[in-house]
Amino acid sequence: MERKKIATKARWEPIIGYSRAVRVGSHVFVSGTTGTDSTGAIVAPNDPYAQTIRTIKNIEAALKESGTGLKDVVRTKIYVINIGDWEKIGKAHAELFSDIRPACTMVEISRLIAPEILVEIEADAVIAE
Repeated sequence: MERKKIATKARWEPIIGYSRAVRVGSHVFVSGTTGTDSTGAIVAPNDPYAQTIRTIKNIEAALKESGTGLKDVVRTKIYVINIGDWEKIGKAHAELFSDIRPACTMVEISRLIAPEILVEIEADAVIAE
């Protein structure tokens, strides 16, 4: 089966040795993604809602490059540094996945790769044949 690697300009990809997303057959796996802009700067350092929106838009861009979109997402995993932000993060997730409603997990962790990052999301998609 063909393996397609999708890369972005994230500074961590070559350092850690990973792809933003990998497509194998009809499955697409999107790595942990954060709310960064096209220059790699973290957006809205104190706003979990805005970071979540940007994070999901970044996931959407990786999915588009792999030949799909949010409509085919079947699972998301959300990592947050403050579970008290769950309503703001959940609101953003619900707005962008309203009718899709993938399986979802949200967990609090002690920290992410940069202190201003409040949320990181992984996504798995299955492309309908």
